[in-house]
Amino acid sequence: MVPVMAAMVVAGGRTLKGRESVVTLDQVDPGADAISQEGAETVPGEPATSAIAAPQPPKPPSHSRAIDPEIVAPPELPAEGLERVEPRAPLSKMALAVPPKPKMPDDWNGTKLFQPVTPAAGLIDAKGYSVAVSGIDIVRQDETCSDDGKSWPCGVRARTAFRAFLRGRAVVCTVPPEGGRDLIAAECRIGKQDVGQWLVENGWARAAKGGPYVEAGDKARTAKKGIFGSAPNLAGMPAMPAAPNPAPQAPSSILEEVDGVLRPADQPAPAQ
Repeated sequence: MVPVMAAMVVAGGRTLKGRESVVTLDQVDPGADAISQEGAETVPGEPATSAIAAPQPPKPPSHSRAIDPEIVAPPELPAEGLERVEPRAPLSKMALAVPPKPKMPDDWNGTKLFQPVTPAAGLIDAKGYSVAVSGIDIVRQDETCSDDGKSWPCGVRARTAFRAFLRGRAVVCTVPPEGGRDLIAAECRIGKQDVGQWLVENGWARAAKGGPYVEAGDKARTAKKGIFGSAPNLAGMPAMPAAPNPAPQAPSSILEEVDGVLRPADQPAPAQ
């Protein structure tokens, strides 16, 4: 019975995994090996290895071929057989890897001139610029106009009207960004209002011959606006106040000499 029981213990210690590629054998007590040797006639011998790896499937053979040099390098063509074609247009401006185009005079949108000063209607001094609004004949400050033989300072009146129109607002003129001291003739605007158009159509400047404001100048002359109209009526204006009486002068000294004797001088009465 002992050999039979030893064989059953050895058979029970084996672990077989049918679906895996490795067979694992548990360690067996040396005493049990001795017992198994006694019953070798009934139990076949086992290999001494503890694990047997399953055979791996063969790798597929790698295919390679020699590179044909004619496929890599195109064949040479005669120069007379080639024709140059125009490249396709870029898909967008971002595809153009070129430096930005320099700003040219025709591309200027205008330079803002802050806190403008107006020495005359149509003249603007600001930010180091001296600008004459283009398309007009400027009315000088000292110019006078005649109304039925009566002259009146229309140049001063035109300058006052132009200052009231600007009200210190920034003017945008098409002048070079670097500025300059010379007088520059340029188009100017405030917002969407053309400054030259406003001056001419309100009669505070004359339209230049062949300029863009000739029609507006004719309408202002016909309507007698601005310098083409009558002198301003100052009847409702208050009269100039009279000059105040001169204040009494204090004597040069509080003493005066009378018959060789110094006496106090008469002092002026204090103002009431």
